[in-house]
Amino acid sequence: MSDDLKNILNNSNKDIDNQKLMDYLSKQLSKQDTHDLEKMMAEDDFINDAVEGLEQLGDVKKLPVSVEQLNRELQKQIAKKKERKEKRRIKDQPWVYFTIILLLLLTVLCYIIVKKKMDKRPPADKPATSQLHSYRGNTL
Repeated sequence: MSDDLKNILNNSNKDIDNQKLMDYLSKQLSKQDTHDLEKMMAEDDFINDAVEGLEQLGDVKKLPVSVEQLNRELQKQIAKKKERKEKRRIKDQPWVYFTIILLLLLTVLCYIIVKKKMDKRPPADKPATSQLHSYRGNTL
């Protein structure tokens, strides 16, 4: 992921400038800009929620510190997820693949050898029916 995607309140917002939000919260915008921003807030729920959330933080001067802290926490979470994903991934070890292929080949080879031996074996001698009856005590 690029660093821009990982930063909260980065400067790539297409709808509103972050500095404009900060100026609005600190009441430093002109009346026209304030009106425009409030109009955007009325039209877009996301912007409205963002402004409300920023207002709940309280002091505007503490906001950059909060944003930096959120960015650090986000980076930590992403690093942990990436580390877990790496642990779960099967490492690229060629000897494992070689061993699996070798075992499969040996299994197929053993099957072929046993099958050929069974085909070459002469059929078992069947006792004559007269012998079977005399063995059971019955004669024909």
